[in-house]
Amino acid sequence: MLKRAAVLMLSLSITACANLSTQSLFSHYSASNAQVHQALQQGNYTEAVEALPDAPAGDILDGMERGRVNFVAGQYPDSFAALQRADMAVKEQQRQAVIQLSEGLNQAGALLTNDNMITYQPADYELGFMHLYLALNYIQQKDLEGALVEVRRANLVQEAARKLREAELGQAAQEAQRKGMNQNLGAVLARYPDAGEKLANVQNGYLFYLSGILYEADGDLNSAYIDYKRALAVAPNNMYIANTVLRLATQMQMTEDLTRLQARYGTYAPAKAGEGRVVILDEQGVVLARDGWRLPLWLQDSRGDGAIYNLSLPYYRNSSRPPMSTLVLDDEPVNGSELANVDNMARNSLNEELPVIVVRQALRVLAKDEVRKSAAKNGNELGNALANIFNTLTEQPDTRSWQSLPSSISMYHTDLQAGTHKLSWSGQSLDIKVAAGRTTMVWVSRQGNKLSWWSVLLGES
Repeated sequence: MLKRAAVLMLSLSITACANLSTQSLFSHYSASNAQVHQALQQGNYTEAVEALPDAPAGDILDGMERGRVNFVAGQYPDSFAALQRADMAVKEQQRQAVIQLSEGLNQAGALLTNDNMITYQPADYELGFMHLYLALNYIQQKDLEGALVEVRRANLVQEAARKLREAELGQAAQEAQRKGMNQNLGAVLARYPDAGEKLANVQNGYLFYLSGILYEADGDLNSAYIDYKRALAVAPNNMYIANTVLRLATQMQMTEDLTRLQARYGTYAPAKAGEGRVVILDEQGVVLARDGWRLPLWLQDSRGDGAIYNLSLPYYRNSSRPPMSTLVLDDEPVNGSELANVDNMARNSLNEELPVIVVRQALRVLAKDEVRKSAAKNGNELGNALANIFNTLTEQPDTRSWQSLPSSISMYHTDLQAGTHKLSWSGQSLDIKVAAGRTTMVWVSRQGNKLSWWSVLLGES
């Protein structure tokens, strides 16, 4: 029996090493990615690129991380290629309507090791950001049509992912009921350290507003107006978005909308002759990385043999980010307003996944205990001890998430006379070209006391 237990443990270890989705059988993603995350927080972009782990976390997550890190480092061809690889992997994953044999093996391995054995499925908000950064790559290349394709695809991909996740949640609920674990599930969730408020619906205002900018630059005012309004629904107190919606409602003579908008936000003041619009999208900080939380459980059999098991769950610590100093445009402060909070998106996504994660954890505890009981038969104390050690070491939280995203995004817009203007921050400056009746988009990403930025006059080839 001891030999059988040892063979089983060795087999699972080999399976884990062969699985591209797991960082390690005895570790977790946040631990292996800590150097990258810290370098990015400090604004050391080149160091963050060099610190990216050699062992991939699977084509999807690895591609997204490399895409974002290379983008802020100004290595745009590498960023674009990495994000395209992630996009192709997502397409393949969502095409697989039937679970393949390899995925079945992953699930079986996860039942006796940890959730890192399961192929990584990106959260809905991560898929939105994947297409957003593909769009930003196209904008940086001055390819408006390519960027428009990405924002059109973003909503479709997120909707497909949402349906898959809802189906997974339903299956988990049925399994919990079948195993009689409903009450235990509630007890675990009651003790779980929820690190933030759960929002009923989290939408990406950054993606909506960027989409609106691109549609408007392309002359599609109807589509632009729809997405601007979606952005306003997400951030109703953002006066820059409200001003944008008012401007288009006035231009398109949306009488009914104007009445409601003006009652809350006032009237739109049109730009002066010879002025162009400048929109600044200001990414700040780095999104929180998932941490691990453990709930110890003691299980004992009829012979008195027992073991301590840990429910290892991912969670987000409460954390605050120091405020950034203000950008300056032509000697005037840029007082931006929040467009999206990625930390909140990440927390909400994990809260939605949690019931499924806890069900898998509970099933794993039962399966591991069966292995331990088999190893401990006939008084085999060594087998019992080895099984306990294996169970403890392999129970790792699944902390995989896109950890190079910004913590939050603010926006600002203003109308300026045609010509060249200067944006400044922390002793650095960027020239901005403005044309009458046109929109200039400025992308900024700031971490620590470092930044990456560029500007594009939209529609200019």
